[in-house]
Amino acid sequence: MSASDFILFARGGPMMWILLLLGVVGLMLSIERALYLHRGQIRSTSFVNGIKNILAKRRLIEALTVCEETPGPVAAVVKAALLHANDDEVKMRFAVQEAALVEIPSLERRLGTIAAIAQVAPLVGLLGTLLGLIGTFRAFSHDYETASVLAAGLWQALLSTVASLMIGIPAHLAHHFLTGRVRAILRDVEWAGNEIMRYLLIEYRKPAGEAGEARP
Repeated sequence: MSASDFILFARGGPMMWILLLLGVVGLMLSIERALYLHRGQIRSTSFVNGIKNILAKRRLIEALTVCEETPGPVAAVVKAALLHANDDEVKMRFAVQEAALVEIPSLERRLGTIAAIAQVAPLVGLLGTLLGLIGTFRAFSHDYETASVLAAGLWQALLSTVASLMIGIPAHLAHHFLTGRVRAILRDVEWAGNEIMRYLLIEYRKPAGEAGEARP
């Protein structure tokens, strides 16, 4: 930050420091969440098909190892189903749903904070704007208004408003983007859980000879 930039920043008044803090925290959380969700979103169709191919060879331990080594909630849900491959449908479905419920909070973590920053930043900017206008009217009421005093109040009002919008708008967009990524991952989790359960309950439990005869 150059000297001129710092002077401009200081003209925004004390609320600028709060806005700066909100902006830094919002940026850090958005980057962390984007990286986390990117790491957790895998190609669920390819992954599940790969697990099916391993299970077709009756290599359950190998399939569990692949799930252990694959990050993300999709692999965790598939692993939960594999651990109950020989149980009945009720127990298997309960295990899959429980695994999904464990993963959901980790996906949605810190999104509420980003949403709060998007909502609070404009309010902080509004407070800075009002403080600047109060300073301006105070100068009028004491009959010592000068161009510099009036300019200081207007600078504070305008800079607080601009800074708050520069933080609030990207925070809203980041929250919308990250929420969409979470919904996409949850859809993959639901599909993967249902697909692997269907395979385990129908295909996997067929005798090897019968499964081979069923294919033309």
